[in-house]
Amino acid sequence: MAIVEVADLRKEYGGFPAVEGSSFSIERGEVFGVVGPNGAGKTTTLKMLAGLVEPSGGSATVVGHEPGEPAMQRRLGFLPEESPLYEEMTAIEYLTFFADLYDVAADVARDRIDGTLDRLDLEHRNRRIGNMSKGMKRKVAIARALVNDPDVLIFDEPASGLDPLTTNYIIEFTRELSEDGKTIVFSAHNLFHVESICDRIAVMNDGRIVARGTIEEIREAHGGTEYHVYATADGSHGDGLGEIEVARENGRVRHVVSEMSDVETIREIVEADDGRVTDIQTKTPTLEEIFLEIASTSDSDGEAEA
Repeated sequence: MAIVEVADLRKEYGGFPAVEGSSFSIERGEVFGVVGPNGAGKTTTLKMLAGLVEPSGGSATVVGHEPGEPAMQRRLGFLPEESPLYEEMTAIEYLTFFADLYDVAADVARDRIDGTLDRLDLEHRNRRIGNMSKGMKRKVAIARALVNDPDVLIFDEPASGLDPLTTNYIIEFTRELSEDGKTIVFSAHNLFHVESICDRIAVMNDGRIVARGTIEEIREAHGGTEYHVYATADGSHGDGLGEIEVARENGRVRHVVSEMSDVETIREIVEADDGRVTDIQTKTPTLEEIFLEIASTSDSDGEAEA
């Protein structure tokens, strides 16, 4: 059963459509990625889910409640891209303050805060937040999103501007939260992180969702797998190559096909031409390559449902 349901969600600012008719659902325990270029409508969509921005139309439910309802807020954790903190407080004071706002019992809050900060490897938790590094502050913000033990987490650019070591900590921690059963809506410009952590994604462009599905479904719909077959002959004396792409590289002939059955056809044709297959390489497009293709064609093609 879906824990997040979005139907025809829209947001306009002064007649300008920031988000147009977004629809998707997210299953319990899933990591759902929302990606797109700047201005695509990602953050607006996440803020509508979190109850921070009023939709102009459509509907959304999170854990069975509309965004902004107190019952929903108690079961949601939100990490915005920019997360101002109370810099005069220490990390422990800050997180204890928010736990109290959520009516978390003091002993439960203490154990939860210590456990989360241990998992995030945050030292100096009694240091004033204003004296912390950017990476340490980000860990405090993540801990704040977890202080109420939410069912659903919304992470908007959780590793933005951080060094590689801290970034890896946060990505691994996000993966652990998913394994713990948390449902995570995840947005990031680093598509490698999205590809490595998300079960499904929605690609947004100009306020619209232009592709949805698993990484493999989207890859299959936008390029699929290619087999690069290298041989010592091009098989031009054989029959059956059809539309197979042939190119010469470094003294070898490269045949490019999209079906494994075509690989065997090439082998037979090349051998009939007194040649042999020397190598077979599988090529799959990266999410970044797919994203660039989708973003460049979505204006005319509309949504590419995977």
